[in-house]
Amino acid sequence: MKVRDIMTTDVVCCTKDTGLTDVARLMKECNCGEIPVAESNSNKRLVGVITDRDIVCRTLGNGLDPMQMAAGGCMSEPDVSVGPDDSLEECSRRMQEHQIRRIPVAGRNGECVGIVAQADLARHASTEHAGQFVKTLSQPREAGASS
Repeated sequence: MKVRDIMTTDVVCCTKDTGLTDVARLMKECNCGEIPVAESNSNKRLVGVITDRDIVCRTLGNGLDPMQMAAGGCMSEPDVSVGPDDSLEECSRRMQEHQIRRIPVAGRNGECVGIVAQADLARHASTEHAGQFVKTLSQPREAGASS
């Protein structure tokens, strides 16, 4: 199986200039906890991601006002991604290596073409592999790291 077989394809992106209130609104509308950050509205090349945890920890957690900030001020970069033709094993390995629960899928030109969540991999993995995957992602992390 390939990443393309399990990825969500109707992904909404933001840019570094997108206000955090708009990012939060997108998360609510899309029922998701991560929005890929694209180079621009016309160029969907991935430059990072922003998670709900990034917003809380990197703004409120640092005494900053999220109402006055944009995605570029608290996003995670550099972007960690997989390609649509990568194997599920490679996708799982990258997610475990970086201890991330969601990973964007980049096309040939680096543009966002999808996203894979921990749940997507767990649904398609053996019970043993899914358990090990969740265990690895659940290890304590460094302060300030995103999810």
